[in-house]
Amino acid sequence: MADITPAELQQRQQAGETPTIIDVRETWEHEERAIPGSQNIPLGTLPDKLDDLEELKDQEIIVHCKGGGRSAQAKAFLTSQGFTNVRNLLGGITAY
Repeated sequence: MADITPAELQQRQQAGETPTIIDVRETWEHEERAIPGSQNIPLGTLPDKLDDLEELKDQEIIVHCKGGGRSAQAKAFLTSQGFTNVRNLLGGITAY
């Protein structure tokens, strides 16, 4: 699945859409600044949360971090676990 730009995500949110957004930064980073509606699952804990995310395997999931590196790893991991519609927020929260 193609990645998503901050502008596209913001447009969708302003239109009332509520996509699943996972912030893979550390908890303290998420507490400092978060994208509205996002849930925090730090990258290192993602393997432990797969059961919680199982129902989302075929739904769109947008992953983000500070600049895009950790979320690219998260996208690759989730895709390798059978998730079919994972998108990385280009530029991360810094660009958002």
